[in-house]
This record gives sequence, C-alpha cells and structure tokens, in this order.
Amino acid sequence: MKSPPRRPRKSPEPVTRSDPDRVAPRVQKALADAGLGSRREVESWIRAGRLTRNDQPVTLGERAHPGDAFRLDGIVLRIEPGAPERRILLYHKCAGELTTRQDPEGRPTVFERLPRIRQGRWIAAGRLDFNSEGLLVFTTDGALARTLMHPSSQLPRVYMVRISGRLTALALETLTRGVQLEDGWAACDAIEEGGGEGVNGWYAVRVHEGRNRLVRRLLECQGYPVNRLIRIQHGPFRLPRTLRRGQCLELDADQIREALASLGADGPDRDRAAQPDAG
Repeated sequence: MKSPPRRPRKSPEPVTRSDPDRVAPRVQKALADAGLGSRREVESWIRAGRLTRNDQPVTLGERAHPGDAFRLDGIVLRIEPGAPERRILLYHKCAGELTTRQDPEGRPTVFERLPRIRQGRWIAAGRLDFNSEGLLVFTTDGALARTLMHPSSQLPRVYMVRISGRLTALALETLTRGVQLEDGWAACDAIEEGGGEGVNGWYAVRVHEGRNRLVRRLLECQGYPVNRLIRIQHGPFRLPRTLRRGQCLELDADQIREALASLGADGPDRDRAAQPDAG
C-alpha cells in the first residue's frame, strides 16, 4: 500500500511583540482614571489646545506613557501613583451658578464651593443650567461619572418643576406618550402634581435621559414655560432635605457601597462616554 502523502508543514506563526503604544491608554482615559477630569472634559481640553504633553500640544487619539509631563493652560497636572480614592459629593446648586470650572465672564461656578482635595479632582457627573437648582453629584472616579451620565444607564432623574398654570389632561398624556423635539423623540417617564398656589403649579417630572435642557423643552413645547426647576434625584442619589443651597455633603464608605450596589456593580464600566444633563 502506498503511504498517504505527507501534509506540508505549516510555517511557524511570526512572533509578534506587543506594541507599547497600542497597550498604553489614550490620554483622555489616563487622565480620567487619575481623577483629573472626565473623558469628555479632557477631550474638550485637547480640542481647545489647552493640554500639552512634554511641552507639545496633545491631539485626539494620542496615548499616554509613564513619565509623560502634562500641563493644562501651562499648569502642571500631577498624576499621583495609584488610583485616587473613590469619593462622592452631593451639592445643592444655586440658581445663577455655572457647572464649569472657569467662566470668562467671571460668573460664579459650582466648583468654587467644593472642598479642596489633595489627590485627583472633583468631576461633575452631569450638569444643571445657569438658572436651574438642586442636586449635582461630584466624584473623583471618572468611570463612575461616565456611568451616571451615559444614556445606556437609563438612570432616573427627578425634577420639581414650577410652571404658570396647570397641565391639562391632554398635555399630561402627550408628554408621557412622547413628542418630537429638534434632537429626536422624547418623553417624560412620569409626571405627578406637586401642589402650588395661585397661578403657579408644581410638578414632579421623571425622565431617564440627560439631554440638554430636556425637561424645560418638553414642557415648553406644550406651551408651559418653566419658571423654576430643582433636581431632587439623579440615579441612586437624592437631594437631602437638610442640605441647603450652596452646601455640599460627602458620602461615607457605607453610603458609597450602597449607591454602587444599586447601580448593579462594584465598579462602573470604564469604557463609556458621557453626555450633558436634562436640567
């Protein structure tokens, strides 16, 4: 019998060595994980030309390496060894404050009210517009901030809203069924009456999106301009009744564990992006 033909030997697979530039995290992720800002915030620094690495402007897509020296507006960003301690702060925003670190016009910002920390920095997990009040959540954990803001999380946001007049049955049905806005379809998850005197009516409005000024735009499209808006809940966090405007409250370790457990994980997904908030 003839022996079966031998199969040709496969040439050995080329050995590929790991490319350190492919393994290294992108600049925005490295700085966010170090507690220096959210990814979106760092990306805005890069686009504006405010961030440099080793005295050269950073471009989107670059990766960070050990020993890199970063500066923001010429000020050194100190990256401490090891991840910063996860901290969470609840702040009662006043109307007339901006949710930003600096304002060219010199208007007051929420960051001016926050306590200073040695490692990392406070990251705003969402925003409220200039005229809105209520709960803002700050954390030193960029991944947690992204989880609280990302649309896929679908976390409830509850607002106490004051309007002139009272919502009609048709308006209530329309707002909960949904309407077409300039940036897509939107709806209120629930609307409950919250009292009020005279011409002003209060309503508790719940949504699960963070689109910019969403609650105001929903009510305005039905002919009900909002004259006061106070956020009282964002995800697992509620505005404490005893927390006055302009005051902040830092959560203790047990409260942080409880909040993270309600989010369904010990640690949030670190690969999510963020978006503005609905106030």
